[in-house]
Amino acid sequence: MAFIQAFGAYLPPRIVPNTELAARLGCEPDWIVQASGIAERRYAAEDQSVTDLAVLAAEDCLARAGRPASDIRLLIVATASEPRRFPGVAAVVAHRLGLEEAPALDVPVASAGGLIGMILGNALAATYPVVLIVAAEKMSGIVSREPPDRNTAILFGDGAGACLLDAERGAARIVDHAMYSDGTFADSLALQPDGTLSMNGRSVILQASRKLPRVISEILDRNRLSAAGVPVFLMHQANQNLIDGVARALRVPADRFFSNIRNYGNTSSASLFIAAAEWQAGSGFQQGAPVVFAAFGAGFHWGALLAVGV
Repeated sequence: MAFIQAFGAYLPPRIVPNTELAARLGCEPDWIVQASGIAERRYAAEDQSVTDLAVLAAEDCLARAGRPASDIRLLIVATASEPRRFPGVAAVVAHRLGLEEAPALDVPVASAGGLIGMILGNALAATYPVVLIVAAEKMSGIVSREPPDRNTAILFGDGAGACLLDAERGAARIVDHAMYSDGTFADSLALQPDGTLSMNGRSVILQASRKLPRVISEILDRNRLSAAGVPVFLMHQANQNLIDGVARALRVPADRFFSNIRNYGNTSSASLFIAAAEWQAGSGFQQGAPVVFAAFGAGFHWGALLAVGV
């Protein structure tokens, strides 16, 4: 099992408050908060690409870890908002980081892409001892299309996050994980070929609120831990109501679930790492204390990962 060494993040400087969106969508700013827990989100500049966001988050992660890019032996990049079909952004990010021939893999999964990248990186760390996972999304271009859909436009923002794994040392050791997929609900959350985002919010929330507590309980039970004994849960920042619902299902206080969705919105696959970077810069891993990472996304794909501070 690999070690988590550091997280990093990049958030565009442009802040889009609910008042700005509400005027465009014909709704009240308070309704957006009630429906999602989001007060504002970040939008990238028009000339900023998903690759640009990814590189900035990668550089931040490496700086926090005090490691040069030349240490990286494997790069994994998760995104679902890159317009170009191929090549994926991973090879371009690797080039811009100065990696010569290190393998660069793409994970085209929305929302759960960062977690899946962590799980893959952990599994491959025995062969590639330093793994950088980056998740970057530019959702603003998708949800700003005309005519606007207020059910999706209120949710999404732009940003990128990164996670550095090391086979031998770090702030926390990865102990276990569980990962699942179910294509039965593929149409419930999908980016269509014409660039339209379709979402059945009721289906997404219903399935996520069932599957996330179940998969978290699975890895805790397997490691003889209780949810009450976990001081912090780091989850994909999809919707504050969903995060609170998962906390209730696990019978733990809602404040055990780190949340920054109010300030950044749902940044899809990037949100887990953005939240983790902010959390690590504050309290961070404590020796012997378990931390649970969890995510649910389009596909549906979902999973959880358990790490313990060293």
